[in-house]
Amino acid sequence: MTLLLRVSRIHPSRLIPVAALLLVSTTVALAQNAGLKKRPVAASPVIARQSKPDVDRSSAYYHYGLAHLYEEMAVNAGRPDYATQAVEQYKLALDADPNSVLLQDGLADLYFKIGRIKDAVTAAQDQVKHTPDDVRAHTLLGQVYLRSLGDTQGTQSIEMLRLAIAEYETIARLKPDDLETKLLLGQLYGLNHDSARAEATFKEAQKIDGDSEDVVLNMARLYVQNGESQRAVDTLSAVPIADRSARLEFELGASLDQLKKSKEAAEAYRRSLALEPDNPDARRALANSLLADDQLDQALTVLNALVAADPTDAQSEIHISEIQRRQGNYTQALATLEKAKSQVQDSLELNFNEALIYDALGKYDQAIGVLTTLLESSSHPDGKYSDQEKQNRAIFLNRLGIIYREQAKTAEAVAAYKHLAELGGDCSGGSAPDQQSRTCYARDGFQGEVDAYRDAHQWKEATSVAMAAAKALPKDHGVQLMYAQQLADAGQVEQALALAKSQLTGAVGDRDVEEELAQVYIRLKRFKEANDQLDKASLLAAKPEEKLYLFFLRGELLDREKMYDQAEAQFRQALAIDPQNAAVLNYLGYMLADQGMRLPEALKLIRQAVALEPQNGAYLDSLGWAYYKTGQYTQAEESLHKAIERMNTDPTVHDHLGEVYEKTGKLKMAVLQWERSMTEYAGMLPADAEPEDVQKVQHKLENARVKLAKVTPESNKGAH
Repeated sequence: MTLLLRVSRIHPSRLIPVAALLLVSTTVALAQNAGLKKRPVAASPVIARQSKPDVDRSSAYYHYGLAHLYEEMAVNAGRPDYATQAVEQYKLALDADPNSVLLQDGLADLYFKIGRIKDAVTAAQDQVKHTPDDVRAHTLLGQVYLRSLGDTQGTQSIEMLRLAIAEYETIARLKPDDLETKLLLGQLYGLNHDSARAEATFKEAQKIDGDSEDVVLNMARLYVQNGESQRAVDTLSAVPIADRSARLEFELGASLDQLKKSKEAAEAYRRSLALEPDNPDARRALANSLLADDQLDQALTVLNALVAADPTDAQSEIHISEIQRRQGNYTQALATLEKAKSQVQDSLELNFNEALIYDALGKYDQAIGVLTTLLESSSHPDGKYSDQEKQNRAIFLNRLGIIYREQAKTAEAVAAYKHLAELGGDCSGGSAPDQQSRTCYARDGFQGEVDAYRDAHQWKEATSVAMAAAKALPKDHGVQLMYAQQLADAGQVEQALALAKSQLTGAVGDRDVEEELAQVYIRLKRFKEANDQLDKASLLAAKPEEKLYLFFLRGELLDREKMYDQAEAQFRQALAIDPQNAAVLNYLGYMLADQGMRLPEALKLIRQAVALEPQNGAYLDSLGWAYYKTGQYTQAEESLHKAIERMNTDPTVHDHLGEVYEKTGKLKMAVLQWERSMTEYAGMLPADAEPEDVQKVQHKLENARVKLAKVTPESNKGAH
């Protein structure tokens, strides 16, 4: 009876299942085999943990066995009371054998497992003091610091990273042939922006295992992180296709995407899917690359398959809607977005796509409403935004500015661009290539303001903004060149040329400056000097996209010189580099149509451009003019009306619509369009108003008025 009473008073947390007790002897035996190594006792008073002069190994083995069992049960059952018992048993074991490395490491490791991080660090640090080469203790400290990286910010996070690097450097010294340690240490160096040491460490890992895919992947990711996507592609491509895994092909596709090589990226994703068909991430990446490469039908097939496999995949629905919008199926695109709305709440991408559809439909107020709501809902009272938030707001503000410009609401457009400029960005100056890799929202905002004023023919205001931008960003080549262009248009030619030439540095970045100078000379009709500048720029053009733009500029120059065959040859070379370049397709198509040359081909080229950019007013004007030239007057009128909705201050569009009205017997309406054309010409810059074109419109207007004067008296007689 007495025994029963004593047992009943034992706290439940101290009871161990019978089966567990039976395993204690086995665990103790394992502990004996493990050695419970006794650390040599130093003469230093630092070893205060030794509370007993003699080692009771039997007791240590016993308590270690219990600690090990409690630890397993705590982990498997999630019982904090078992975890507490495990800690107590470890301490009892250490009382029996205070210098055991196994016990001290085990206790520190247990603290880490049960979330007592501070105790884990203290125990591991204490262990390292007495046994500096204890790999297990250093590994535990490294794991603790790594874990803490995600839970800290600012200087504390930097300190955790420093401590983690120090621990893994020690582990790498103690285990020089351990591949995983080298890879992790290289990643930490990369996180610390120490690219040179990261690369060197990965190369050391490569010596350990030259066939390791992880080494190749880590090396490639480091290059991408450093903005060296081509080196990443070269590293990944060096692995023979037959030896590449699905993961490696996926990384190759991502690196190619960074280089805007969408077609090649899509091929890599297809190879990845061939090896791992059920990877939805690879399918989404493939769809995105196909979208970027304007392979809309193929992208739609992939996205539909994703939605069929997962009807809740709102992201794929959003991209399907984007394709439908780009294909001109606006009602269908809106319906698809409505489906996506039922799956996701407050999606910035969804709402932005909705605004683009409303813009395409000419429902400008609704588009503005969506964008304004997006900006208001994502605003911060303190005006501080993360890099991603700034990027999103910049996209919204830029589109808002464009829509206001389409409505000829200049003041509202300028206000939107001012908010864009306030986002700041990296406007630290440097060479032109450096600028392309940096995001300077201030530059983009100033450029938007200038463009809005130019649309409205408010030339003084445009020049004033450009001057303010040049003062605000004195080291930014793009802004200085923008101001130079404004000065040239304002008639201050020598000052403009001097400012542009002052941007030349003798470096590769001079290509952009040479191109800008060429454009200034083209507008001034100083064609010989323009050609000389393009020759200089050509020497600095290495990448295909750089050569493409030079072909385009030469084509424009030759077109202005009325050397149409040679201009066409330049545009053809540009299209050989990028067959889907909307600007080149439009220019070549319009030039052919305007000259009445190969009209079916001209119409096809312009249709391609409009398909790529359905809301571009200039392309819609080209399409309308091509329809007119081929005698398709109804389509011509429809397209030109859409163009005027988006650029109603352009005299050429009004002239073209006047031609259509005259051809279809709507003489009064033709007169109104030609009068509007002359009004717009009156406000144009000399560089944009060719005297020959103005005279042609004036002649057509006068003839139409004469015809109307002859018709009106007769119609009045009939009326009486």
